[in-house]
Amino acid sequence: MTSTQATVPLSGTGAAIGPSTPARRRRSQGLQILRNPIGICGAIIVLATIVAAVAAPLLAHYDPASQAARRLLPPSTDHFFGTDQLGRDTFSRIVYGARVSLEVGIVAVGIALIVGCVLGIVCGFYGGRLDDLLMRLVDVMSAFPSLVLAIVIAGLVGPSRNTAMVAIGVVYAPAFARVVRGAVLAVRAEPYMESARVVGAQDWRMIRYHVLPNILAPLIVLVSVYLSQAILSEAALSFLGLGTQPPEPSWGGMLSEARQYMQLSPWMAIFPGFMIMLAVMGFNFLGDGLRDVLDPRLRSI
Repeated sequence: MTSTQATVPLSGTGAAIGPSTPARRRRSQGLQILRNPIGICGAIIVLATIVAAVAAPLLAHYDPASQAARRLLPPSTDHFFGTDQLGRDTFSRIVYGARVSLEVGIVAVGIALIVGCVLGIVCGFYGGRLDDLLMRLVDVMSAFPSLVLAIVIAGLVGPSRNTAMVAIGVVYAPAFARVVRGAVLAVRAEPYMESARVVGAQDWRMIRYHVLPNILAPLIVLVSVYLSQAILSEAALSFLGLGTQPPEPSWGGMLSEARQYMQLSPWMAIFPGFMIMLAVMGFNFLGDGLRDVLDPRLRSI
C-alpha cells in the first residue's frame, strides 16, 4: 500500500481512496471556500491588514515615532486619524502598529505550533507514561486563563516585544498539543498503521508519511483561529505595559496612552481599538471559513 493510498482524511469527506482523491478533494474544498461569505470576508480583512503592514512606509506620511504637528489635533486631510498627546500622527502609528501585531501574532503562534506539534505527536504516537506525564502538564497549564498566564510570564521575564511573543506562544501550545494528540491517536488506530509496523516501517517514516498529512487540516484551522487570539493578547500585554515598549507603536500601547485623553481626544482610542477589533474579526472569520471546509469537527474551538 502506497503512502498516498494509506492517508485517510480526518475531515470526514467520505471520498473513496485513490490516486485522484486528493486532487478532487482540493477542488471541492476550493469551491466550498469560495461559497463561504464569512471566510471570504475574513480573507479580505486579513489580506488588507497584511498589505497595510508590508506597505507601511508607503502609506504613512510621517515618522510614527517623531512629532509631526501640534498635539491632540482632530482628524483632518493632513492627519487622517489626528495626532496624539505628543503630536505624533495617529494614522502612521496605526499602520506601523499593524506590523507589530502581525509579527508578534505570527511568531507566537509559530512557537505554539512547534511546541504543540512535538508534544502532541510524541504523546499520541508513543503513549505510555510519557503521554500521561506530558498531558498532565498540559492540563495544569490549561487550568489557568491564557492571558493571566501570559501576564505572569511577561512580568517575571521583563516587558518587551520578544517576551510577549514567547509568553503568548507558551500559553497557546497546550491547545495545539491536545488537537494534534487526538489526531495522531485517530491515525495510529488505522489498520494501515499496524500493517506498516508489521513490515518494519520506521517510526519517523510513519510520522512523516501517515501522521503529518492527516493533522495538517486541523493545524491550519488552529493557526488561523489563534492568530486572532495572539493579536488580542499582544494588545492586552502592551496595554498593561508588558509587551511592546514605547516609542515603538503598538495598538495596545496606543490604547493605554489614550486613557487620559478619552474626553478631550476620543479618536486616540477609537482608531486603534477599531483596528484591533477588525484584525481579530478578520482572522476569526477566516478561521471559521477554513474550519467549515477542512475540518467541521473543530466547531467547538
